[in-house]
Amino acid sequence: MSSWWWKIAGILLVVYSIVMGFLGEVPRLDILNETIRNLYFHVPLWFAMLVQMGISWIFGLMYLTKYNPKYDIVSSRAAYVGGMFALPGIITGSVWATYTWGKPWVAEDPKLQGVMASMIVYCVYYLLRALIPDAQKKARISAVYNIFAFVMTFVFIMIYPRLAPNSLHPGNGGNPAFGKYDMDNNMRLVFYPACLGWIVMSCWLLNVMSRIKKLEYKKEFHEEII
Repeated sequence: MSSWWWKIAGILLVVYSIVMGFLGEVPRLDILNETIRNLYFHVPLWFAMLVQMGISWIFGLMYLTKYNPKYDIVSSRAAYVGGMFALPGIITGSVWATYTWGKPWVAEDPKLQGVMASMIVYCVYYLLRALIPDAQKKARISAVYNIFAFVMTFVFIMIYPRLAPNSLHPGNGGNPAFGKYDMDNNMRLVFYPACLGWIVMSCWLLNVMSRIKKLEYKKEFHEEII
């Protein structure tokens, strides 16, 4: 039971955030109206994605210092989990944009430009993992590339939109963030558990995928990963 408590907690937090996300009270604001509920889904999914990409980056660095295949497995699986959470993050963002900006994708928006650039950067990472046949060479090259990928993603998503003057996103381009004017205490009681819950769920998925990959490694190379 001691190894399951955090998984149960993650499930409860996500279920709570989904139920309260649809049924809880939200501020009645101009333009946003009921769409502000998407804050409970869109933003936590992106936080989970960034956490996984950060884990991938850290374990990529660890692999380059010790060349332990365990670190490569965790690094690569975290990158895949991050990509899996990025997709619903983009979809929920597009739904939100449709109702608040009038269309699902505004190509001129710096934040969306950064998101697209980041996705391209990680698609190259996934291609490297898929196309290089030698396991050790694949691990080394992808770990080195991962250093570049995570740094560029952080710049594209977190820094560039804040410096650009014309972003539509809250908290970017001079626009106030949600937490400053729009979120009340009732929303915070849902938003923060949602962020924690989705991050925990992403770590659970990483744990499962890493264990599966270790079993595949043992079957292929007849070697136990410690």
